Amino acid sequence: MAQTRGGEPGDGAAEVLDRPLPDGVRRRVVGIVSDGFGGLTVAELPTQLRQYARFTPTRRAKFAGNAMAAAVEADPLFRQRIAEKLREAQPELTGALDAGSPPPAADPLDVAAAAYVLRPAGWVKLVTAAGEEAQRADAERAGEESRAELERLRAELAAARGQVRTETERLRGELETAKKESESLHRKLRAALSDVKRGEAALRKARAEREAERAEAQVRLSAAESESRRLKARLGESEAALEASRKAAREGRSVEDMRIRLLLDTVLEASQGLRRELALPPVSVRPAETVDAVEPGRMTPKDIANRALSEDDPAIVDQLLALPQAHLVVDGYNVTKTGYPQMPLEKQRLRLLGQLAQLAAQTGAETTCVFDGAELAAPVLLAPPRGVRVLFSKPGVTADELIRRLVRAEPPGRPVIVVSTDREVADGVARAGARPVASAVLLKRFSRG
Repeated sequence: MAQTRGGEPGDGAAEVLDRPLPDGVRRRVVGIVSDGFGGLTVAELPTQLRQYARFTPTRRAKFAGNAMAAAVEADPLFRQRIAEKLREAQPELTGALDAGSPPPAADPLDVAAAAYVLRPAGWVKLVTAAGEEAQRADAERAGEESRAELERLRAELAAARGQVRTETERLRGELETAKKESESLHRKLRAALSDVKRGEAALRKARAEREAERAEAQVRLSAAESESRRLKARLGESEAALEASRKAAREGRSVEDMRIRLLLDTVLEASQGLRRELALPPVSVRPAETVDAVEPGRMTPKDIANRALSEDDPAIVDQLLALPQAHLVVDGYNVTKTGYPQMPLEKQRLRLLGQLAQLAAQTGAETTCVFDGAELAAPVLLAPPRGVRVLFSKPGVTADELIRRLVRAEPPGRPVIVVSTDREVADGVARAGARPVASAVLLKRFSRG
């Protein structure tokens, strides 16, 4: 039973703690409640604590500490039941508290926790005193720890200062060494820069020599390629001539016979009386028909570059075409690119062929128009006009090569007029006995009508 204090009856229940329960006291209170918890039935427990009935004291203290502390504070009946369990477990301590004289050797936190549960008279002072005592103990312990930490930090500071002095001396020595090495490296760098400059000069000289050698090699390569093209052209011409010979042989006559017959026709046209006397039949096969080429309607011609222009009198065209058995060979794209390059290729061909048909009708000369078809990809639908033979060069053969083959196919003495601004073509056909005429001259002749 609770004792009276100051001559007034009471068990201290009316006293109120006006400050939070110190942490140390609270932990001891939770421990007391957890220990006495197991001696109560489930019905004797507050509703919020019944779920922890089967927990061990340690687990109850860990998971239900806040709930048990709140129940002791708010539920007087539950606190009284815990107090009874405490009296049974610690009769000496609880008896001393009930008598108003706590044991002087007891732990102040245990005394305060027991007083908080038993609520004897003056329990608030006991709890407050225990809290203050715990705070003083914590302060003293913290002071001892601070002094020990201060001593440790002072020792570490002294050691660090010694290390700093040692490290400073070492770094000074390394700095002096680094300065010496830096001066040596600067001298080596200056020498290396000088070597680099000399090397760069030598490299520039070597590059210049290499460029000169490359240019010379390019010239030699171009010459070799030109010679290779010439040889390939000669080989192609030889193969074409062989094929033409075979074709003529299959037809029962040779190319040479045809050339002779055409030459005779040329002479006969110059002397009509002799032709009537000899009564020779007209030539049915023309030399241009023996040259292997692609006729229109089989492939698409490839565009070629413009050639240089050459100014001359267009009357020369009429004079040349007035010769007996004259054969006009026209470099088609060379003329169209000179006269009307802005038009599409198809319209260029149609315009040129129309003008050539008109010229052939006026002069009666054999007319052959050659287009470059070295990279034909599809057939070209083209109906050659009356009096004009239209040929496309085969893949891998240029129009210039086809024109030279046509000229070499003619017999010596027959007048052959080649219209092209290409200087290489003009020089080549001139050496073969043909008469070159610039494309601009033929265009001027067209403009006269």
